[in-house]
Amino acid sequence: MSLKDRLSRLPTPALLAVVYLSWILLGMLALKLPISTTTDITWSDALFTATSAVTVTGLAVVDTGSDFTHFGQGVLMVLIQLGGMGLMTFAVVVLSSMGMQIGLAQRQFLREEMGLRSISGLLELASFIFRFVLICEIVGAILLSFEFVPQFGWKQGIWQAIFHSISAFNNAGFSLFPDSLMGYVGSPIVIYTISIQFIVGGLGFAVISDLVVSKRISQLSLHTRLMLVGTFGLILFGMLSYAALEWSNPRTLAGLHTLPEKLNAIWFEAVTPRTAGFNSMDTSGMRHDTTLMTIVLMVIGGGSTSTAGGIKVTTAFVLLLATFAFFRSSGTMRAFGYSIGLAQGLKVMALLTVSVFTIFAGMFIITATHELDFMDVMFEVCSAFGTVGLSRGITGDLNEIGRAVICLIMFLGRIGPLTLGFFLATKTQPRVKYPEGSVFLG
Repeated sequence: MSLKDRLSRLPTPALLAVVYLSWILLGMLALKLPISTTTDITWSDALFTATSAVTVTGLAVVDTGSDFTHFGQGVLMVLIQLGGMGLMTFAVVVLSSMGMQIGLAQRQFLREEMGLRSISGLLELASFIFRFVLICEIVGAILLSFEFVPQFGWKQGIWQAIFHSISAFNNAGFSLFPDSLMGYVGSPIVIYTISIQFIVGGLGFAVISDLVVSKRISQLSLHTRLMLVGTFGLILFGMLSYAALEWSNPRTLAGLHTLPEKLNAIWFEAVTPRTAGFNSMDTSGMRHDTTLMTIVLMVIGGGSTSTAGGIKVTTAFVLLLATFAFFRSSGTMRAFGYSIGLAQGLKVMALLTVSVFTIFAGMFIITATHELDFMDVMFEVCSAFGTVGLSRGITGDLNEIGRAVICLIMFLGRIGPLTLGFFLATKTQPRVKYPEGSVFLG
């Protein structure tokens, strides 16, 4: 049996994982080329960086700005774009623009990658996503140029603007500056352009298309409403918590001299755990309570069918609704005039269980093979799982085992929800019906 036949027999999520893995390996080879680097990097460095780029995480073991040439940085931009927008989405748009027919198998593949229930209108949605992403990144690059061009000159300034715009919209978190965006905490152009980009990218393409098509709020789908309310609530919670917990911390907010800088930092640090990965303050200087809050936000992540990772905002929302339904002794969950069935609650519990197991397994292996602070390890693992990219400074201290674990968690964090969703959506009829039993809980 040929390789093509073997691949054609794989389930769609498994084939999707193979495609992503292929791009990671190709990216590793490209980043290891002498033309890609200014210094000699190891195969481990190249693999870790490629994995981080394709999974749009942003964790780095080398300095992106100084250790990679423009060619290497261009490779990273391509990997980030493919990983963020979706490999199949990109391929479908390119092939359809060339007049090639997109078959049922490719449509099914695209449906799984975008997390949709139906294959109707997929090509139109994929084309819309491509145009929307391109427009947002161009606008972002233009705005960032007003800050970077005067500082670096036309050539380097435009390059910086393009790189950070692509990285921001795709929630990648890669920066060409060694301290990420800490040097620009006083620049409203950089702080708000980048933050708005990764917030929009993290909403999800289904939400964006729904907002474009719907003429009235009443026409918005339940998913869109949950995403908008959940996103607004998480941002407000993050801003209030970060301001209250870090205001007197000399290593973060108290170290800033002006009120506008503090407000910029509060806003940016509250929204960046939504899997963006950029930081305008020293993450390692945060208090432990702020660190725990950030971990929760990283695990929740952004929206389904988006450039963000995590268990997703809607998953957290449904989990809360299921809890409320339990205390009301109700068999259904209700929100915005819609009911959500018990099956959705069971899917949420399955996703949460797998996520918690993955996080704890990663924490156990790294703590067993490293002499690192436990809080730093937990932060690193959760950042990898949520494909966030924030770090408390231990990424470079990981040995080969630690790097392998973080790479695997980044991969699972990007591919896992798609694969799990496929199996949860696949229903099997039981051959034998067993009598119902009772289990004492609590």
